[in-house]
Amino acid sequence: MKDNHASMTFHRAKLPNGLQIIAEANPDAHSFAAGFYVNTGTRDESPEINGVSHFLEHMMFKGSSKYSWEDVNRIFDEMGANYNAYTSQENTAYFANVLPEFTERTIEHLSLLLRPAIRQEDFETEKKVILEEIAMYLDEPGHRIYEALMKAHFAKHPLSMSVIGSAESIRKLDRGQMVEYFQKRYGPGNTILAASGKLDFQRIVAIAKKYCGDWEKSSSPRKQPAPVFRSRRKSMVDAKLNRQYTMAMTPGPSAQDERRFAARVLADVIGDSEGSRFYWALVDNAIADDADFGFYPHDGCGSFYISLTADPKRADEALKIARQELERVKTDLGESEVERAKNKIASGIVLEGEVPMGRLRAIAGQWLYNKSYRSLEQDMRTLMAIDADALRRLMRQFPFDPMTIVSLGPK
Repeated sequence: MKDNHASMTFHRAKLPNGLQIIAEANPDAHSFAAGFYVNTGTRDESPEINGVSHFLEHMMFKGSSKYSWEDVNRIFDEMGANYNAYTSQENTAYFANVLPEFTERTIEHLSLLLRPAIRQEDFETEKKVILEEIAMYLDEPGHRIYEALMKAHFAKHPLSMSVIGSAESIRKLDRGQMVEYFQKRYGPGNTILAASGKLDFQRIVAIAKKYCGDWEKSSSPRKQPAPVFRSRRKSMVDAKLNRQYTMAMTPGPSAQDERRFAARVLADVIGDSEGSRFYWALVDNAIADDADFGFYPHDGCGSFYISLTADPKRADEALKIARQELERVKTDLGESEVERAKNKIASGIVLEGEVPMGRLRAIAGQWLYNKSYRSLEQDMRTLMAIDADALRRLMRQFPFDPMTIVSLGPK
């Protein structure tokens, strides 16, 4: 099946083993981007193996039955690839941007990443690397407070768990548990091969059959209850710090909710790094060093969040002003600030959409959560149709309550 939007053409197919293949062909592009996106992340782990998804990301780059870890990086370098991977609470991705002549070699190499050897020796070596990474993050106030906020806000829900895991969970994790998790969550029924840029879709499908067609058929859909929220407050003290860090989280639209577009505009109006309400009320007035308000859509739920950094003596004042701004915007929101936010977001969407890697992220994310395609033009039309009334309705439906507040500082 294919859909046409301007000069770009969207295609999709599915292999007999369940692997979904999606692509947005752009005849005007000069490069090709591809990636495997797996519908698994921290929220699909049990507490006993917390951190295994992120650990597995490391193991993917340790090599397959065909290649060693030196080969993995060498081959990407030989193609001049811009490549990377990430693990989040909800999905894991492995992707690369190359010249079109390396299309087949890129998909082959990425497919081998997705079938790692998970050698015992590599497992033990990489476990030490992960433990060092955890220790490093524990020295970063921003990471510590974010993880504490997620844990407090989502409570017993799987979204509360750390992406990198704890030192205890990683130390106890054994290779057998990792292999079992991999076999359950990394099946073709849980995976998307996405591509964008200069490409021939039928060739992409043929390449996918060649290198992924023999993957054993399996699927493990995510089935979890919705989180239950209530107001919470938590304070953490670290005498070594000289700034007070405050974060807060409150419910917002999910990744499947059409109101997510309005939520993104609202977040920009309230807390963008420049020109927003938080900027003028807190940063410009030197009450806070940094003051952000953002939006993150999850699978089945979403979050608005506040992030403040201030002198410990002014931290309470900064939080009070931030909360006052959240109430004030409900009554005095103006069309001019909505237009400013929309134009800024539109610029970002267009600039990212001009390159295959940007469109790869967009179409893969949309397919992971909604099993549908949205063109750049559709996103722009939806964005530009948002007005102040849409944001007011959104705030009546998501009134920044209940709210979880966590602070970290010397007092």
